[in-house]
Amino acid sequence: MRVTYPLDYLLCLPEDYSANRRTRWPLVVFLHGLGERGPDLNAVKRHGLPRLAEAGMKFPFILVSPQCPADSWWNAAAIDAFVATICSQLRVDLDRVYLTGLSMGGYGTWTTACFNPARYAAIAPICGGGEVRHAAQLRQVPVWAFHGAKDRVVRPARSQAMVKGVRDAGGSAKLTVFPRLEHNSWDPAYAKPELLTWLLAQRRARPSTARP
Repeated sequence: MRVTYPLDYLLCLPEDYSANRRTRWPLVVFLHGLGERGPDLNAVKRHGLPRLAEAGMKFPFILVSPQCPADSWWNAAAIDAFVATICSQLRVDLDRVYLTGLSMGGYGTWTTACFNPARYAAIAPICGGGEVRHAAQLRQVPVWAFHGAKDRVVRPARSQAMVKGVRDAGGSAKLTVFPRLEHNSWDPAYAKPELLTWLLAQRRARPSTARP
């Protein structure tokens, strides 16, 4: 399904979404990498969770995959406002909103969660990085990061530094490093059933403090 507000995005609803209009569902927001920017929305299906959805995988959550405009980068304030709009338009469990993304989307995941940590129950950034000085903002947001040890596009030190920053602030963050992989650490990360199981088990720490 193609929807525009204000970004184009892919929407994948659970099979039972329409069956019970009182049910509220977890929301997973997927942020793509540099090569999938606009205007071709189908490009978003190349990697990650949208690729799995396109292949027929069924998810017990709402999957929303926005597309970054061409020649732009993910902007934390814009993403957070976008997520707020999605939450207002769909039947979302506001205590179970999650962010994940790869490469440029990994950066977007870190920065957006730091921008408004009270909105997100957990994040799973893959081969990304962020501003370590903001990592303490995530002390109440569980993190599971992934990286390839031989990544030369985004050095694994970027994930390591953010994870350390969260831990130093008293937060819960873990990092899985694939010893033989280069930049593409997203295929094995999203292939791990434990990732989505872990993600969906998390609940937002302070629902009353999210930005409107």
